[in-house]
Amino acid sequence: MKHKFNNSEQGFALPLALLLMVVMAIMGVTLVTVISNEHNANNNKDTNQQTFYAAESGIAVAKQWMVDNMTALAGNPPNNLNSKLTFCKATFFPNLINSNNGFQTDRKSLNEVITSATGEEAARLGNYSFEYFIAYSPDASGNNSRAQTKPGSNSVKLYTIYSCGCNKAKNNCNSSDTIVPLEAVVTLVN
Repeated sequence: MKHKFNNSEQGFALPLALLLMVVMAIMGVTLVTVISNEHNANNNKDTNQQTFYAAESGIAVAKQWMVDNMTALAGNPPNNLNSKLTFCKATFFPNLINSNNGFQTDRKSLNEVITSATGEEAARLGNYSFEYFIAYSPDASGNNSRAQTKPGSNSVKLYTIYSCGCNKAKNNCNSSDTIVPLEAVVTLVN
């Protein structure tokens, strides 16, 4: 016995297959887009985090310089801030009113500080750098023209370290790169 098909049932599989292919293609494109966005977000997070660590390294190096150069800090260190900074601008720090009183600037890549890294890790660390400067901490009126003493003590001096981390090698940073500014108030007892 022959089976007769109704005219409305002919060619039903082809449109259904095409519809399923379109739906699956849209799902695939959406999945690829989501994965790509997540990958980029993770890369940006890693860059920002490593740049933050570079700025922290700048503060640590500056603190060590201060410990090693206590006699230089006892006098009046020369103000050489404006001539030596390349990417760590004083405008990154809103509470820094008089940036002309900064001194002791330095700039290094992380692979210059972390000397135990080798190979690929050393190359990656070379892509992150910091720049710092030390200034006198401001008094209550915002004046930072000389070292402030801690209230109740003549031998305790207050300094502020301003440090910026950058996601480029130390001589290639500019304002369009990722730059993380940090500051730390340091108390030195003579």
